[in-house]
Amino acid sequence: MRLNDLRPGKGARKSRTRVARGIGSGLGKTAGRGHKGQHARAGNTHRYGFEGGQMPLQRRLPKVGFRSLKKRDTEEVRLYQLAAIKADTIDLITLHAAGLVTSRAKKVKIVLKGEITRAIKLSGVLATAGAKAAIEAAGGSVE
Repeated sequence: MRLNDLRPGKGARKSRTRVARGIGSGLGKTAGRGHKGQHARAGNTHRYGFEGGQMPLQRRLPKVGFRSLKKRDTEEVRLYQLAAIKADTIDLITLHAAGLVTSRAKKVKIVLKGEITRAIKLSGVLATAGAKAAIEAAGGSVE
């Protein structure tokens, strides 16, 4: 076998249909485009979702819900997860190093779930009222 002997398999390459070449071709006259109308014209097309001037479906349906952009940057950490951290002062960097929050987190809030027995100091991190009371009861503080 040589490079100049290589050919595509039988039926692998289909020749292009030549339209508007007479009645005998089966695609003469209107060339498969039908009669008149926007799709029969050359160079004219409509945008996605266009319904001929009728109010499109995506505009007829009501808007639903609200998606906050701040939600991506805010994360929650449970109180019992703080017990696993060895540091006494806990801030955003400490939580990221411990793997409790992602790198894109800009705001972190501690929520009351579980308990904490040792004194910790929260710095630059938000806490719910219940979590704050639990931390202060254990001898810690929240800035």
